[in-house]
Amino acid sequence: MLIWVTLFITIAIGLFWYARHQPFPEHGNIAASIFLLTALVLYMALEAPRPTAGTLPGSPVPPVLAIILGGWFTIIGGYHMGRTQRDVIVAPFSGIILVSGIFGLVTLDWTLQTTTEQIGNFILASVFVLLEIYLLFRGLVVGIQGITWSKSGLRQLERGLIMGDRGAISHFERSWDMEDPALSAMAHAALALIYKFNDDTENYEIHANRLDRFGGWGSVDSSWLDAISTRLQGNANLESDE
Repeated sequence: MLIWVTLFITIAIGLFWYARHQPFPEHGNIAASIFLLTALVLYMALEAPRPTAGTLPGSPVPPVLAIILGGWFTIIGGYHMGRTQRDVIVAPFSGIILVSGIFGLVTLDWTLQTTTEQIGNFILASVFVLLEIYLLFRGLVVGIQGITWSKSGLRQLERGLIMGDRGAISHFERSWDMEDPALSAMAHAALALIYKFNDDTENYEIHANRLDRFGGWGSVDSSWLDAISTRLQGNANLESDE
């Protein structure tokens, strides 16, 4: 039981740590909180004065719990990784718990299984290990795409968070993509407008000149420029009201 508590805590700490460096940290924080709560419940059950069926050696409760929670958050993380592109860490970290739960469950009565059952369980576990390797590569090696930082930068701008490590400027500075000139142009255009709004002429000229390398202001969709300008104006109105 203690090894399962350690596993859930380790994964939770990893998610909390990596979520700090994500454009949308709430996804990792939610998964980490659930895993940490699960570890706390398992530890409380382990330290209870009366042992329960779930805490006895060979109990299927911890691995089944790992499969349910790990599988659920792997699906959610995979959706965000492939469709919304808002998160790349929940799926691989949750996949570790899922794979651990599968191995823990199929090996509970390994010596009592027939050869056919052992081969089938081994193949099943191997498939999920391969899936986990893909998730680790896709999430932690390939990492976050520039478009995701653009989306989060727009959200931070709407919140009025412009400066600082979690501000819109920091997000837009990470959003350019060497393989997508249009995305890089959008990033420089956003930064130029923000610096112009803040009367920072030096940085405005830097990003305006870099934007010229990608075709100038005409290469950026007008709806993107309007979105940035509208949010900047909204921040100005809020400051004036205060």
